[in-house]
Amino acid sequence: MTAANHRTGKGHKDENFPVASLIIRRDARAPVMAYYAFARVADDVSDSPILAPDMKLKLLDAMGASLRGERENEPEAVALREVLRERGLSDQHAHDLLTAFRRDVTQLRYTDWDDLMDYCRYSAMPVGRYVLDVHGESRDTWPASDALCAALQVINHLQDCGKDKRALDRVYIPLPLLIAGDLIPDVLLEPAAPPALLDIIHHLAKRTDALLDQAEPLAAQVKDLRLAIEVAIIQRLARRLVRLLLIRDPLSDRVHLTKIETLCTAAGAALSTLWQRMTGGGTRAVPAGKKP
Repeated sequence: MTAANHRTGKGHKDENFPVASLIIRRDARAPVMAYYAFARVADDVSDSPILAPDMKLKLLDAMGASLRGERENEPEAVALREVLRERGLSDQHAHDLLTAFRRDVTQLRYTDWDDLMDYCRYSAMPVGRYVLDVHGESRDTWPASDALCAALQVINHLQDCGKDKRALDRVYIPLPLLIAGDLIPDVLLEPAAPPALLDIIHHLAKRTDALLDQAEPLAAQVKDLRLAIEVAIIQRLARRLVRLLLIRDPLSDRVHLTKIETLCTAAGAALSTLWQRMTGGGTRAVPAGKKP
């Protein structure tokens, strides 16, 4: 049995945010998609409702072994390994993802915001770092990228908080917040969030908005215009989703943008970024916490 046997069929077009879209350079899309395919299979393994925890860990270890060249039986890992070799890129960002997926198997609760951010350090931040490395961007961009990727991860956790509890008994909302609200994790199984839970979700959404403030300089820091446009689109989409989390109940409401909303938001971000670059507004980073 290999990890690939447990693919769910979910693909890059099913994600909340663009993955290797036609906006980025053609030569960058293949390595980004190889990384995504690797991550998708590992994620499917860790999320499998039928695999026992020890089998999940065994399959994730096998993916790591194939990535290091010790085995050849995990095709997505082998394919990524070849891409990394051809590009002269490190495999650390991929191994970091495996650390996060192992944690998904073994850790179902989080103690505080810092604990959640430590999870994001392995589950989300390596994604942005990898994409930046593929494009040859400076590592000076990493802090803003880390903040953006962490924000995207928390948005996803809040959107899916009911589904994660129901399907896998995972609760990414820090447990002390629930306790302080006189709540237990099973509240996430309710058809609608009680006021105390909504207060917690709004609190976390505001902290996520603060992460997006920290990430604001990223599009201006990125030298590659096409990547900068994609970053700006992702940032704008994330802002819109945070706004939805502040007014909607993820247990009972749809907390996603429609296709039309997504297209309009993306077009606005793209045009804004192009204008900033044409007028010189994109040549300097915006201070953290400030909005252009």
